[in-house]
Amino acid sequence: MDDVLAIVCIFIALPWLVMHYVTKWKTAATITTDDEALLEDLYSLAKRLDERMDTVERLVASDNPDFVPPRIQHDREVDNLPLRELEMLLAEKKGERL
Repeated sequence: MDDVLAIVCIFIALPWLVMHYVTKWKTAATITTDDEALLEDLYSLAKRLDERMDTVERLVASDNPDFVPPRIQHDREVDNLPLRELEMLLAEKKGERL
């Protein structure tokens, strides 16, 4: 009886257990469509907030000539490269071409 139990455990229970957790691992590692929508909304919100910060900085700079913005500059190529890459990925996902 012990031999049958050992054989069942080795050839049925163990592979089932491994496959069960492999399947759980694969489904947990993917991003869902809700997550993608949330990321896209957050990205658009960040772009709008960045435009607002640019406006505020321009207004402050016009009042105070010594003002130096302490953040990423929108007109520097080094600062815009990651943003352009992200925009290209979003455009490719939507089937557009930049």
